[in-house]
Amino acid sequence: MQLNEIRKEKERQFSFKNIAPLKEMVDSLKEYKVDEIILDDIVEIKGEFDSEVEKVAKALMPWRKGPFKIGDLFIDSEWQSFIKYNLLEPHFDLKDKVVADVGCNNGYYMFRMLKQNPKKVVGFDPMALFKLQFDFINHFIKSDKLKYELLGVEHLPYYEEKFDTIFCLGVLYHRSDPVNMLKQLKQALKEGGEAIIDTFIIEGEEEIALTPKRYAKMRNIYFIPTINALKNWAEIAKFKSFEVLEIKPTDLNEQRKTDWIEGESLNNFLNEDGTKTIEGYPPPIRAYVRLKIF
Repeated sequence: MQLNEIRKEKERQFSFKNIAPLKEMVDSLKEYKVDEIILDDIVEIKGEFDSEVEKVAKALMPWRKGPFKIGDLFIDSEWQSFIKYNLLEPHFDLKDKVVADVGCNNGYYMFRMLKQNPKKVVGFDPMALFKLQFDFINHFIKSDKLKYELLGVEHLPYYEEKFDTIFCLGVLYHRSDPVNMLKQLKQALKEGGEAIIDTFIIEGEEEIALTPKRYAKMRNIYFIPTINALKNWAEIAKFKSFEVLEIKPTDLNEQRKTDWIEGESLNNFLNEDGTKTIEGYPPPIRAYVRLKIF
């Protein structure tokens, strides 16, 4: 696979009529004096900023992952992403490691990871808008440890380097061949490496998976396994260790509509009492799992 050719093709997105003006806005941002960077629940950039910053931030909507704060401007993302990050953080140590964040969106988790002093964090996501949001935030943070690739999980086995830790959060259920995706993660790991994933699950002891036509108004949800089915997938993919870190429902505190997104959010995807999706399936529950290859 010729990754450089794929990179060139992905870069073409920046010439699209809906993306090109946004790229120009981000590229034209002036330099600002940053007083302090706080990599906590809110990724905060302290300093004095003019109205241009808010103008660019609003042009880059919708903001799915976050939140971020730039001066007095609070970007209240749809997902309170610190809930997931704080749940996982006690389970990993990234010091001096080469890390991948697959499906990184705008890089919120990547910025948070800097606090653990990794050697490098590479984000993978093919969406140009998310890359521009990352570039916008990194315009102020200016980390040379972060790299953003407009590539997907399918490109991992061909990537130019291997990883100590791969995060792949909220991706597996979007893949029509989940076992093959797990194999791709494994192929991208160094010896002794680990993959930390999360995915929707259904409750039960059986080794089965739900296969919906649509789930919570999403058409691109292919398989929602039980824990035992997920474990089987990992074993087929030749992972040697399968560890459930946490199982947690997604609630209306973690995902909700804000002024920084367009359209609907979780409350629109569930029935009136929140006990099922609007299609009648069990509501979203996520399993957080560590896979190792040793």
